[in-house]
Amino acid sequence: MYHITMIKFIASDLDGTLLPPSKIMPEETFPLIEKLYSRGIIFAPASGRQLPNLKKLFEPILDKIAIIAENGGIGWYKGEVVYSNPTPKESVKRALEVIRKEKDLYPLLSCADCAYYDSDFAPFIEISQKSYSNIKRASLDEVADSETVIKISVWDGKPPCAEHGGIILPPKLQGLRVMVSGYDWLDVSVLNANKGNALKALLKICKIEKGESMAFGDHMNDLEMLLESGHPFVTANAFSGLKEHIKNTVPSNAENGVIQKIKEIL
Repeated sequence: MYHITMIKFIASDLDGTLLPPSKIMPEETFPLIEKLYSRGIIFAPASGRQLPNLKKLFEPILDKIAIIAENGGIGWYKGEVVYSNPTPKESVKRALEVIRKEKDLYPLLSCADCAYYDSDFAPFIEISQKSYSNIKRASLDEVADSETVIKISVWDGKPPCAEHGGIILPPKLQGLRVMVSGYDWLDVSVLNANKGNALKALLKICKIEKGESMAFGDHMNDLEMLLESGHPFVTANAFSGLKEHIKNTVPSNAENGVIQKIKEIL
């Protein structure tokens, strides 16, 4: 049991963690976040999703939260980006060259305010437009030259990604972080771009100690965030490899385990 005075910051992954399998936000989420805010506790969704998507999703309570977007590439608080860890132009172009040579892998460039694609493959375009709130078609080479790219997202047309793209790309992209971020997506970024460093930056800005923070996750792209938190938890449905590192568990996302834990805190 955690007393309210112990916890001042709660970060939670979304897909597979806070969100149930339906990916529909539980009704209780926003009222609970408002209650946390009233008690001086900051809540932060921490996701691989883009910042505009997360701002739209949490729009009713946007003035009461922080955000970790792009798997830690961006930290947002009080209406502005307060932390950013972009991928250098040369690395973006190198990654694009490698990815384009592989069958069934489709790159997309994620920038702070918009995502870009240039493929004609209809299934990729459809899933990308569903996944990103702000997305445009453009030459990725031109985007790499003119925009600040946070990460390269890769849609895997031959999922599960952990058994396809997640195996193919890492040895070919030495010096970059290649992380499976979902069933059919993976992210390519600089080595130190992760949710943990974004959480650390937000805690520093908010003047909150590590021991006063709590975090929830379900997959390996949450590991650094969980380790950077004083009170880390994985959901019962979490990836087995993550459970080897983090022993504290809450019920599965289908059982709204994160919601249950927040209620316990309050």
